Amino acid sequence: MKLLVIGGGGREHALVWKLKQSSGVDRIFCAPGNAGTMEIADNVSIPVTDLAQLARFAKQNAVDLTVVGPDDPLALGIVDFFTADKLRIFGPTRAAARLESSKIFAKELMRVQKIPTAQARTFSNSDEALRYCEAIQFPVVIKADGLALGKGVIIAQSVAEARSTIVAMMKDERFGEAGRRIVIEEFLRGSECSLHALVDGRNYALLESARDHKRVFDGDQGPNTGGMGAFSPANNWRRQFQAQFETEIMQPLLRGLEREEVLYRGLLYPGLMITSEGPRVLEFNCRFGDPETQALLPRMKSDLLPLLEATIDGKIDNCAIEWDNLAAVTVVLASAGYPGQYETGKVITGLDAAAKLDAVEVFHAGTRQTNGAIATSGGRVLAVTALGATLAEARARAYEAVKLIHFEQCHYRRDIALNAVNG
Repeated sequence: MKLLVIGGGGREHALVWKLKQSSGVDRIFCAPGNAGTMEIADNVSIPVTDLAQLARFAKQNAVDLTVVGPDDPLALGIVDFFTADKLRIFGPTRAAARLESSKIFAKELMRVQKIPTAQARTFSNSDEALRYCEAIQFPVVIKADGLALGKGVIIAQSVAEARSTIVAMMKDERFGEAGRRIVIEEFLRGSECSLHALVDGRNYALLESARDHKRVFDGDQGPNTGGMGAFSPANNWRRQFQAQFETEIMQPLLRGLEREEVLYRGLLYPGLMITSEGPRVLEFNCRFGDPETQALLPRMKSDLLPLLEATIDGKIDNCAIEWDNLAAVTVVLASAGYPGQYETGKVITGLDAAAKLDAVEVFHAGTRQTNGAIATSGGRVLAVTALGATLAEARARAYEAVKLIHFEQCHYRRDIALNAVNG
């Protein structure tokens, strides 16, 4: 089989790496890819949002299956576009992807289906939102309705911070169209957990649990990012949550989508807050998480390709997924200044030395080849994943690998999975 993986980040490198292990795969293309995918696949310089060119490439190269990594092409309707062209593709349709591309749509669906989540109000008028902030308790969470590269969620600690966030989103248009409407919701207290599920429309198969670290600095300080690290399994996911998650979240969600005449087929990743009353949905994501994927896939013993195929064909209930009992820790190496402004073009050294360590995989994100060297090309540059018999062992091994890698002004958190290890 020939596969096309769409995207150029660490998640896509991990997907290519895992799919490369499938016995039925002859060749993998990655659009646009990075310096890491280039070593195991054929990079194709097509933007992820150029649906027509991607479809044309898939047809001309007789691609058997396309796997979508990022959220933007899903929100644009790439699955509908490919399907209309009789091209096989993994991912939800544009209508189904509204669960992620519109936080307001997701909130309304959860309200109707009584899915446990934070209480919220939605606003399309900035003056109304500003007035509302004068009468509520803080902290609150302010979310841009649309996609904002993982940065459209702000925890406001005060009226002043809420006002500046609303002005930035709705009046200054920091996130463009994505911030024209916003959600202001209560701040849930607890610990976050990431669950991924392969959903075939009616049935689903849960993947192993994971936790990510969204804040840029140690101690969960600083602004939100796309994710500075992850580990699996999650230390806050208990077996007793499983039935509650399925009966109160997954089943009502699929029932609600069915009533909306929306068939969801693809990867669904609910971000959860584990509160004193159990799991609460923070948001829905309609694709593999980043960097959770880099922690999950090295633990997956099953072949990924048949699972994706079964999801598309509505047969995921016939599949069992086998997992390694080892723990995984992923540390993201970022450019200084991320998630704000940062410089690129910094030469990276030590990648070969890190890759030689046992049970370590280095997944590229913002990298490119320049004059025979590998250099930085994005905010999140690398995701270093290590496996271990325990989280502590995996964590020590991941940071051992991180210390071998260097580029100018490299920044990373030093406390990934630390609280989980320390109990």
